[in-house]
Amino acid sequence: MLSRSWLGFGLLNLLLLAACGSDRPVSTTADLAEFDEYFTPSADSASLVMENIAGPEIVPSPACLAVLPTGEVFVGVDKMGSLGKDPGYGSIVRLVDADNDGTYESHTEFTRVDNPRGIMAVGDRVYVLHTAFEGDDDVATGMDLVVFEDKDRDGVADGPATPLIKHISSPTPLSDRGTDHATNGIRMGIDGWIYIAVGDFGYHEATDRSGNKHTMLGGGIVRVRPDGTEMEVYAHGTRNIYDVAIDPFMNIFTRGNTNDGGGWNVRFIHYLQSGEYGYPTLFKHFTDEILPALVDVGGGSGTGSYFLDDNRWPARYNHVPLMADWGRNQLYIHRVERDGPTFTQTEEPFIELPQITDVDVDGSGRMFLAAWDGAGYRGSPDKGYVVKVVPEGWSYEPFPELRTASVARLGELLRAGNSVTRFHAQQELLNRPAEEAAAAAWTVASDPTQSLAARVAGVYTYAQITCGEGTEKLLELSEENKMREFALRALADRKSCLASVPLEPFLTAVHDANPRVQAAAIVALGRLGRPEAAPTLLEVSVPASLKAPAAGTEGPHATPNAGVVLPHLAVRSLVELKAVDAAVAAIDDNPRLALWTLRYLHDPAAVEGLTTAYAKQDDPELQQEILNTLARLYHREAPYKGDWWWSTRPDTHGPYYKGESWESSERIKSFLLQEADAGKSEKAAFFAGLNDRYRLGIDELGSVETEEAIAETEVDLSAISKEKGQVGKASIEDVILALAELEGDPARGKELFVSQGCMACHSIEKGQVMKGPFMGQIGSIMSRDQIAESILKPNASISQGFSSYLIETRDGEAHVGFVTAESADALTIRDVAGNSARLKKSDITNREELPMSMMPEGLANALSFEELASLVTYLAQQK
Repeated sequence: MLSRSWLGFGLLNLLLLAACGSDRPVSTTADLAEFDEYFTPSADSASLVMENIAGPEIVPSPACLAVLPTGEVFVGVDKMGSLGKDPGYGSIVRLVDADNDGTYESHTEFTRVDNPRGIMAVGDRVYVLHTAFEGDDDVATGMDLVVFEDKDRDGVADGPATPLIKHISSPTPLSDRGTDHATNGIRMGIDGWIYIAVGDFGYHEATDRSGNKHTMLGGGIVRVRPDGTEMEVYAHGTRNIYDVAIDPFMNIFTRGNTNDGGGWNVRFIHYLQSGEYGYPTLFKHFTDEILPALVDVGGGSGTGSYFLDDNRWPARYNHVPLMADWGRNQLYIHRVERDGPTFTQTEEPFIELPQITDVDVDGSGRMFLAAWDGAGYRGSPDKGYVVKVVPEGWSYEPFPELRTASVARLGELLRAGNSVTRFHAQQELLNRPAEEAAAAAWTVASDPTQSLAARVAGVYTYAQITCGEGTEKLLELSEENKMREFALRALADRKSCLASVPLEPFLTAVHDANPRVQAAAIVALGRLGRPEAAPTLLEVSVPASLKAPAAGTEGPHATPNAGVVLPHLAVRSLVELKAVDAAVAAIDDNPRLALWTLRYLHDPAAVEGLTTAYAKQDDPELQQEILNTLARLYHREAPYKGDWWWSTRPDTHGPYYKGESWESSERIKSFLLQEADAGKSEKAAFFAGLNDRYRLGIDELGSVETEEAIAETEVDLSAISKEKGQVGKASIEDVILALAELEGDPARGKELFVSQGCMACHSIEKGQVMKGPFMGQIGSIMSRDQIAESILKPNASISQGFSSYLIETRDGEAHVGFVTAESADALTIRDVAGNSARLKKSDITNREELPMSMMPEGLANALSFEELASLVTYLAQQK
C-alpha cells in the first residue's frame, strides 16, 4: 500500500516513483538512544594541567593553530593583526616535541604567508586560509584557501602552495579595513569536506580549482572538497564567525562575534545544511524566515572552536563543543541536548586564557590553545603564546604510523574512541586501493556492535571511496533505524555522485518517525534536484507559533525552536528546485508553506499564480498573506560585486539590504495599488504597513512609520580635558597598579560617566541614541585594565565599531565623527558634540577611516585614582 504522503501526486508522479523502486512503508519507530546518550553530561571530571610550550619569541600574535595526530603543532603567526594592512608579517611556525617529554625543543618556519586565519594539517599536507597580496602595490586582493606539502617532513613546505579557492573574501573591505570580518577558520569533517567560516565581508566570484565561481553577500559557512572542487554554500546569514566545530555525526556549531550593541551579540548556533540565519536583513523583523541561534550570550568575541571527542578525557569534558571567546578570555563548553532535529544548550566556562584565539587536539589527547594575550588589533612581535593542556594523570600514547599500516589495521583504527584517530585513519584509507579500502570501511559501517561514531566514520569513508558505486549498500543501511539519517546524508552528500541515487527513500523519509531523518531527507531532496519531489516537500506543516513579529518589534532570533526546522528546510529545498508551479498549486492545501516558498521565487509565473490565487480566495486572512508575499517579491537583492561592506552597524530593517526592481515589479505595483484603491480607507493602514515593512517606496500607499526626536546633551569636552588631577600626574603604569588595589564605587562611576562627558559619545542602554561606541556590553569585551588603558590612551587600540571617519561631500563639506547608521543608499555620521548628519552615498566623494580616536586624551586627568576606579568598575559591570 502506498504511504499517505504520496496521495495526490497524480498519475505521472506515481509512475515516476514506481520506477524508483519498492513502495517501502514509512518508519514508525526511531532509534535515538545511543545518539542521545552520547551527549548526556557526566559528573566525572579531573583537574587540568596547563603548560606554556612556546612564547612570543617563537609564536608572536598567534591567530590560529592546527596539530597533526603525531603532535607537531602548526601556529599561524599574524603580526599584521585584524586591522593591519601591510604584508610581510605572517608565517606558519611548526613546533616539535620529538621525544614527547613535554618540551617543544625545536621549531621551523614552515612557510611565509600573510594573515593566516585558518590551518588544518592532514598527513603531509597543510591547508591554510590567508590574505592574498597580488601585484606590487601591497594592497590585499582577497583571501585564498591553499595547500602546502611537506613530503620529506622536514618541517618546511616543499614549495609554493597550490590554490584551492581564490578570492574567498571581498577585496574592497579587506583592503580598506583589514581582515577582522573576512574569511577565517577551516576544518574538515568526517564527511571529507573542508568547512570554511566566512565573515560578513562575504565574497565576490570566489573560484575553486574546477573553475566553479560563487558570490555570497554576508557571512556563512562554505565547503569544498580537499582537491579544491565542488565548492558550495552550506549555510548563510551569520555575522563574523571565526571557526567551526564539527561533531562525529556532522553537526556543526559556531560562536560568533558581537555587534557593538547593534543587536547581533555573541551567539551559539547549530547549523542545518541549507539553513538561513538572517544577518543582517532578517534576524530582527523577519524572524519567521530564519533558523534562530540556540542562545545569545551578550558581548564578547567568538574565535576558534573544536568539538572534543576523546575517551581519554574526563567524561564531563567530553562530547562537547568547545568555543573560544577572545573578548572574554575564556574557552567555553556549550553542553548540547537534542531537541527534535536540532539542540538546546547550556554554557559554562572551561579554560581561562588571555584573548584565546584557537584550539585543537592531537592523536594522543593533548589539547593546544593559542593566546593573543594583548597583541592588539594590529598584531605585536612581543605578545602571544601557545599552551598545552591535558587532564591530570594523562599519559602519552604514541600515535600509529599510518603510512605503513595495513588496510585491515586502518579499518581497526576507524573504531577508535576518539575523533582524531578515526579521521586520520580515514584519510589514509582514501589513499589505498579502492576495493580493499571500501571493504574495510563497510565492515565498520555495517557492524551493529560498533559505536555510533565509529559506524558513521565507516559510512562516510565508504561513501567517499565509492561515490555513486556505493549506492546499493548505503540504501541497505538506510533501512536500519539507527543508521538511516547518516546513510541518507551520505547518499546525497556530493552532487557529483547522485546519478544512481533513487528518489523514493528520501520521499518516504520526509515522514519518518525520527526528526533528524526527516531533516536529512528534506535537505537531500533539494540537493537531488528533481522537481517531482516538490509535492512531498509541500506536505511539511508550519507550526502555528511561527509568526512574523509585530511592526517595530524584534522577533525571537536567538531562542531555540525545533518546530521551525523542518518547514524552513523544506522551503530551502523547494526554492532550490524552483518549484513555482507546485507552490502555487499548494496555496489551497498548505498555504503557509506554499507562500513562504514563493517569497523567494522571483519568477513572473509566481506573480501570476499569486494574483490568480488572490482572486479566487474568500478568506480575508489568506488574501492578506498573498498580498504580503507579493510585496516581499516587489524587490530582489541587487547583485553583489564585492566593492562595498555594510560596516559594523548595518541597516537591519530588511528584507533586502540593497533591493532592486526586476521584470515583475511593475506588475506587482499595479496589483497592490489596484487592491489598495478597491479597499479605500478600510485597508489604508494595511497597505501603508506593507509599504513600510517591505520598503516598497510606493508613495501612493502611504506610510505609518514615524521618527522620534531625541534630545542631545551639550558637553564641552575640550574644557574637561584641560583639567589636571591625580590621574593626570601619574604614568599609565602607576594608574593601572593603583586600580588593582581599588574596588571603586559603581554608583559614583555612573555619576562620573555623565560629568566627565562620556555620555556625549557613548550610550549605555539599548534604545538610547547610538552616538558612538556602545558601552552597554564593554565589560564583556574588555577587562578592567583594558578599559582603563582605553580611557587613558584612546589611540592605543581603536576597537571594532570605535573608529572615526572623515567624510567629504560634493558640496565641499567635511564631516568627522562616528558612523552610527548605514544603509545601501545613505549613512548617518555623528560628531563629537553629538550633532548628526544624514548623507546620501551618491554625494560622498571621500570616506576615510581616521587612525586617531575621536576621544581626546586627558579626559580623566582631573580624576583621583579612586574616581577612575569607580568609573572603570561601573563600565566593567556593563555586560
